[in-house]
Amino acid sequence: MARLKKIYDDSKKELMKKFNYKNIMMVPKIEKVVLNMGLGSGTQDKKKIDNATKELTMISGQKAVKTLAKKSISNFKLREGMEIGCKVTLRGEKMYDFLDRLISLSLPSVKDFRGLKANGFDGRGNYSIGITEHLIFPEIEYEKIDEIKGLNITIVTTAKTDEEARELLTVFNVPFRKK
Repeated sequence: MARLKKIYDDSKKELMKKFNYKNIMMVPKIEKVVLNMGLGSGTQDKKKIDNATKELTMISGQKAVKTLAKKSISNFKLREGMEIGCKVTLRGEKMYDFLDRLISLSLPSVKDFRGLKANGFDGRGNYSIGITEHLIFPEIEYEKIDEIKGLNITIVTTAKTDEEARELLTVFNVPFRKK
C-alpha cells in the first residue's frame, strides 16, 4: 500500500469529526491527478512534442498522450488537429506514488521554495499547481534535455468546498505557504 494512502486511511476519522460528516463515505478523497505539458513552440517542431511525451512518461510512470488542437487559430499558426502538448491522468496506486514523490522529493528541491500558494483552488475542491521547470523531478536526466519545459499538475478531489480540499491536502503534508 502506498504511504499516502495509509496516511489518508488513518486520518479519515479526524476529517469526519472536523466537518461533522454523518457517514465515513462523505469524507473527501483524491480522485485523480492530471499532469499537463503544453508546448506552444511544438507546433513547428514535432521532435519537441515527442521529447516532452517521453519526459512526461518518465515523470509520471504512465504513458503520456499527445493532445491535439481543437480549433484553428491563424495568429498562432495553429491548425485544427495539430499536436500542441501532452497529458497524463493518474489514478489509484500510481496517483499516490506520484503525489508522494512530488511532496517529499520534488517540491523541496525547488529553488527558494516557501510553500505552495493557497489560491490554486478552483472553488469546487480541485487544486492546481504550476511548475516552471520540469527538472525538479529526479527521473529527468539533465544531459538528455533539449529545453526546460513547464508543467501543470491538477489534483482533483471529491471535496465540495475549497476549505475541505485544503484540509484533505494538509493531511497529505502538502506544503502550503504560511500567511
